[in-house]
Amino acid sequence: MYFKNQKFLVAGLSKSGAAAADFLLRRGAAVFLFDDVADAAVKKTAAALAARGANVLPAGGVPAAARECDVLVLSPGIPIDHELPVAFRKTGKRIIGEAELGCMYLRAATIAVTGTNGKTTTVTMIDEALRKAGFSSCACGNIGVPLTAKADELGYDDVAVAEISSFQLETLSDIRPHIAVVTNIAEDHLDRHYTMENYIFLKSKILRNLRESEYAVLNYDDAAVRSFAKNARCGVRYFSLRERVNGAYLYEGGLYFENEKIMDASALSLKGEHNLQNALAAICACKLMGAESGAVADALAGMRGVRHRIEAVGEKRGVLYIDDSKGTNVDATLTAVGCMQSDTVILLGGKDKGYDYGGLFEKLKGSRVVHAVLYGENRFKLLAGAAKAGYEQITLCAGFEMAVRIASMTAARGQCVLLSPASSSYDMFSGYEERGERFCELVAAMEEGDEVGADGGE
Repeated sequence: MYFKNQKFLVAGLSKSGAAAADFLLRRGAAVFLFDDVADAAVKKTAAALAARGANVLPAGGVPAAARECDVLVLSPGIPIDHELPVAFRKTGKRIIGEAELGCMYLRAATIAVTGTNGKTTTVTMIDEALRKAGFSSCACGNIGVPLTAKADELGYDDVAVAEISSFQLETLSDIRPHIAVVTNIAEDHLDRHYTMENYIFLKSKILRNLRESEYAVLNYDDAAVRSFAKNARCGVRYFSLRERVNGAYLYEGGLYFENEKIMDASALSLKGEHNLQNALAAICACKLMGAESGAVADALAGMRGVRHRIEAVGEKRGVLYIDDSKGTNVDATLTAVGCMQSDTVILLGGKDKGYDYGGLFEKLKGSRVVHAVLYGENRFKLLAGAAKAGYEQITLCAGFEMAVRIASMTAARGQCVLLSPASSSYDMFSGYEERGERFCELVAAMEEGDEVGADGGE
């Protein structure tokens, strides 16, 4: 691709869009910018890029841009059925994603991690273990540092450990990692991908370009993920909590890779069955890279938790507050609920992602959750799910801050308040990070004299 004689339209000015525009401007490309969100952060980003020569599309400028520009660079937040990619598709012009652009020019060896849940934790585990083992490793992609931001910085001796979402996989064709890890597949993003079949297909795309010299690391315990091996043209390794597979597995309290004990499962710093799976995936990837076993074990034993994932953030009047804002789907929320060691008041709500919440409330009936506070844009759909399941311990409100307040007044001493919304954050926040930070701020601002339900709630 020759940049200096083509015009690029960058759609979406979040982190990935801004990084893509910067990447193109540094190569002398003509860059046009579009975002249908006009908040302060977008305006600031657009102004900074315009000062460097980018052109900001005026309102109603999409049809003209589709005619004038040669390539559409799509941020993951914009779906492929949005009017902009539809307009480009009609004219037969190229559509690529920000991650695709980064992969095309990334020189570093890549470990790509996808799946419904556990991606960020697994990426962090792999990155920390590789660095402990002496590799020059960088966590990037959907974890917060766009691939285009690292394409020029990383060289042939480096390793890019990239978190890849289903949104990115919609427009990602050229990725060819040395190792592709698939953590699991559960119902998610059906508001965007429409069917589970399409969602599973998108996840499988991460293996599309792999050949004999590369590896797929697949969750053997997940039937959908395990099935990806059928069409794989690369080496396949598995990780499993149940079977002694060709790869990494749990056996008699130890975490093994190909008959070598790496560490005791009890030594893993992050607890819970889901983190055992994440650790096995990380062990498998690191060992395939040639990492020394002791270094991998040391890194996993000393690793701290990922922000906003089942993270204890404070205790007020005997009530423990836990931030699981990253629990944006039903499966992730049920994982968090399964980790609760005491009775729990849960905060559920946000922007709907296409779920039937009846199954969620059916499973909450047999859990440590004693009350659910429903809030946000999808609160009435959540309420319908609770009614369908016959779950009655609920409170309904609109705003997030009021929901946190109600949860704090409902919880008794010795109980937990868990923010694990089973929903996207985009009804009120820019992402799960902002939602989690706001939760932490609200908890920190609580006075010890606040009316927490010290004698069993109201």
